[in-house]
Amino acid sequence: MPAKIYIDGQAGTTALRIREWLAGRDDLQVVVLPEELRKDAEARKQALRDAAVVVLCLPDGAAKDAAAWLADSPVRILDASTAHRVSDGWVYGLPEL
Repeated sequence: MPAKIYIDGQAGTTALRIREWLAGRDDLQVVVLPEELRKDAEARKQALRDAAVVVLCLPDGAAKDAAAWLADSPVRILDASTAHRVSDGWVYGLPEL
């Protein structure tokens, strides 16, 4: 079974680009919420919890909220915002690549 990836903020420019990069991979399943559920907090929380990897493509405040929802979860989080770049426990990479 392919690993599930959920991109929170799926309609933004960064998320669309990441989806392009992942397109065609059969070892990954990109989870997409229907448009009407995209801003529904409970639907987002469930999608976040069900994924193996989450990519946060959100404004800083929303990225912090989403990460907090996963505080006790084994889900891996990649944050494309600036919310966690210098936070303890987070590793900074090169998101611009």
